[in-house]
Amino acid sequence: MGEKLGIYIHIPFCRAKCDYCDFYSLPDRESVMDDYLKAVAAHIKETAPLTRGWQVDTVYIGGGTPTVFGAKRLTALLREVRRRFDLTRDAEITCEANPESAGAPLLGALRRVGVNRLSLGMQSACDGELAAVHRLHNFSEVTGAVTAARKARIKNLSLDLIYGLPGQDQESWRRSVEAALALRPEHLSCYGLKVEPGTPLDGRVTRGEVLPDDDAQADMYLWMVDRLTQAGYVQYEISNFAKPGFQSRHNLKYWMGRPYVGFGPGAHSDFGGRRYSFVRNLDRYVSGILGGGPVIDESELIPRRERGSEYLMLRLRTTRGIEEWEYRREFSLNFDPLEQKLEEYERQGWAARRDRRWYLTPKGFLVSNQLIGDLLTIQEAATLQTTLPRLRAEGKLLKEK
Repeated sequence: MGEKLGIYIHIPFCRAKCDYCDFYSLPDRESVMDDYLKAVAAHIKETAPLTRGWQVDTVYIGGGTPTVFGAKRLTALLREVRRRFDLTRDAEITCEANPESAGAPLLGALRRVGVNRLSLGMQSACDGELAAVHRLHNFSEVTGAVTAARKARIKNLSLDLIYGLPGQDQESWRRSVEAALALRPEHLSCYGLKVEPGTPLDGRVTRGEVLPDDDAQADMYLWMVDRLTQAGYVQYEISNFAKPGFQSRHNLKYWMGRPYVGFGPGAHSDFGGRRYSFVRNLDRYVSGILGGGPVIDESELIPRRERGSEYLMLRLRTTRGIEEWEYRREFSLNFDPLEQKLEEYERQGWAARRDRRWYLTPKGFLVSNQLIGDLLTIQEAATLQTTLPRLRAEGKLLKEK
């Protein structure tokens, strides 16, 4: 059996940008869709020979809003993936969708070509909150899309929710969570609203609009963790909860540092020890692929020791966490200074350990950026203490006078 690989395909089209969105997505570009299909198909054909010996066990189509690309184009893309790559029989194949574009005919076509997981952007059950950030759907369309997905025999359904929306309070957040649970999804992704620079929401806040503050978001988050646990959902990452056996296998590749290849403008890859990304420009990507021009935006080879920082940053987003001997074995780094800090976190209720593994608690997840940042600083200092004497011994540093 070959090593396992994930594939991500970015569909950069949408009907309208939501006020909080800073993803690379473009409304009103239908005229480019056919050329984009040709470009991605050509890119897949070009890349596939480099993955010989690898088995693809996850495919994720994200956006944008992939479903506005249309059933025929999505079907053609997935058939090209099947033609060019060695897909496992149980491959997880996910497609993102917004409720207003997830009708029964389209979902039926996707299921027939192998899509077995749908990630639906519900965001809220309150129509006023949806309108406040210029979402195009209402909650009735969410229930219609869920019904269509089940009729299409999609048995792995994920719903996205956002807390901290304009006008949202604890009571309306609870209504949204309860409404989502009533739809019986296998998976829930629940994100705190972030005001990204340059978005319309950023402009609104700059002009004085008040959003739920950090304390309010923290209360929403902690209540949600308890409620989803009571409902039988297992938290496996800061924002992600699943019924047993329904964790997102593709997203776990990112958090566990597993290899994946991406296609499309702005898409990232981590393959062959190298991380690289493509230009965040639709026209340049299409012309580059079809015309043989440059499409790489950034590319760097990641040494093994630098992967140690990624191990901390990504694994501590998950409830699996980190483990001393795993860390020592993989990166040849000293775990003792990290453990001392983690013990301090444990006393604060931010971290815990189970079966020799350290992981952050829900309270720790709320301040994870700060906690992980402190651990990275400690790691960097410990690495220098190990590296400098070796470099001096090898004559690679000038002796101090």
